[in-house]
Amino acid sequence: MKLASFLAAAFRVLGATAAVALPAAVSAGAPAARLLIGTYTASGSEGIYLHDFDTETGRLDPRPRQVVKAENPSWLTFSADRRHVYAVNENGPGQRDAVGRVTSYRVDPSDGRLQEVNRVLSLGSEPTHSGISHDGRYLFVANYSVSPDPGGTLSVLPIDERGALGPATQVKTGRASQVDGERQVSPHVHSAVVSPDGRAVYAQDLGADRLYVYRYDPARPEAPLTLDAAQPSVETPPGSGPRHLVFSGDGRHAYLTLEMTGEVVVYDCAQGQLVQKQRVSLTPPGFSGENGAAALHLSPDGRFLYVTNRGTDNQLVAFAVAASSGELTLIARRSTEGLEPREFAIDPSGRHVLIANQHSDKVVIMKRDPVSGRVGETIQVLPIATPSDLKFE
Repeated sequence: MKLASFLAAAFRVLGATAAVALPAAVSAGAPAARLLIGTYTASGSEGIYLHDFDTETGRLDPRPRQVVKAENPSWLTFSADRRHVYAVNENGPGQRDAVGRVTSYRVDPSDGRLQEVNRVLSLGSEPTHSGISHDGRYLFVANYSVSPDPGGTLSVLPIDERGALGPATQVKTGRASQVDGERQVSPHVHSAVVSPDGRAVYAQDLGADRLYVYRYDPARPEAPLTLDAAQPSVETPPGSGPRHLVFSGDGRHAYLTLEMTGEVVVYDCAQGQLVQKQRVSLTPPGFSGENGAAALHLSPDGRFLYVTNRGTDNQLVAFAVAASSGELTLIARRSTEGLEPREFAIDPSGRHVLIANQHSDKVVIMKRDPVSGRVGETIQVLPIATPSDLKFE
């Protein structure tokens, strides 16, 4: 009896310790994935959250495996080998930290936990997005900059062999269109996307109604970006506000959200130049509310494109993608069951969609049919303060 009592007590102590150190998996033996959630931290969130995800059931373990304390880590970018992740710290005037920064983290391959490598200035306010060169040598950071001073910029940060970020070697900016007297009085670089062949960087400037096209040349380490001579920029409709850009897997087509008009533009991409082919509204005819086109992602097989529209719409819009032309055909609109769906992700199985509803403080998980492309019933709602980005490790 004494031995039994001793073993029981030891088990209770070890069990409690293990519960603190290593949260249990979603379910024993389940096909597991790991999800990073970036957030804004002014209203209760602590930073980056690492959760286990069951690809069979489509459920997140509500207990985070790790919480990484950081200021406004709103966008996350992985290195090609997934050994590092870079978080923009979307700070600016009037916030707890008034200076925009970018933080490098090392990813533990055994459990996905993050360890900070270093942190540098983004040389701009409210860094909101980043992209990484195919050779892993540079991070391209989009500084949105709410205020006209200094205005939006694209910063180029070198990355060393340890995954550490260096001070910016180059800063690029454009000229505002000033079509909208409130939102376009200065440049607002909203995203930086590397082309599929790795030879160009596209900077989407909401304030300029323009996509800037930069050629990437790593042989010029202090200034690797130069405006493309053949197509230095691509204009979008006046007052449309370009936001995010994605390319098809074969690089033949590109898709762009126009935030201020709630639309998606389809481009043909040939010889490194974008040519507009189609422009599609995210809202039904007669819609008179406020638009806010945000995130867009292709399905793993490239057959479907999904886009979130915020404002008063708050829907996930699904399109079928024509195999030859890349053109879009509407399939369905689905409520995101929350406000301000800033970002979303399709899980590794392709059978679930996770939506970060920023102003509703929750991540909503829904079923997805990989054959029809339709998004169906809600599986789970995870409460989390002001989620902004979702990335699977």
